[in-house]
Amino acid sequence: MSDDDKVKDPQRRDFLGKATAVVGGAGAAAACWPLVSSMNPATDVLSKATTEVDIGSISKGEAKTIAWQGKPVFIVHRTEDQIRAMNESPGGKDPQPDGQRVIKPEWLVIVGICTHLGCVPNRSATGWSCPCHGSQYDLSGRILKGPAPRNLELPPYQFVTDNKIIIGKA
Repeated sequence: MSDDDKVKDPQRRDFLGKATAVVGGAGAAAACWPLVSSMNPATDVLSKATTEVDIGSISKGEAKTIAWQGKPVFIVHRTEDQIRAMNESPGGKDPQPDGQRVIKPEWLVIVGICTHLGCVPNRSATGWSCPCHGSQYDLSGRILKGPAPRNLELPPYQFVTDNKIIIGKA
């Protein structure tokens, strides 16, 4: 085989092309890594991603407001009469069964921000009332009347024990 034949070897050329593509791809990935890494949440943000709440001190019929990711979350320990009334009511403008809005019927956990313009509703005996434009919510957080288009949001949460929940983790 002469020197001219070795230069014209197509297998050698294919290998060099593939090797160059692999090295170029690895270089592009290495150059993009800092950009992708900068889009991950910071540690202080991750630390506020979940909130553990002791619900053992909330008596039946009472509510507690806690902060989760800078938002108020209402935790209500509902009575048997309140649970029965919410099960019998289909809701209002955004109908949803009460059973789909709670994990345990005696505990309601909702984000306390009106779905109209973001005001914090005030609690009443029958639910919540938004002071900004008068939206009314029942004890399941479902919109009954007013300009709000949807029910109060449900945060992801789970029961760790009978007396503790973690909000922010489903």
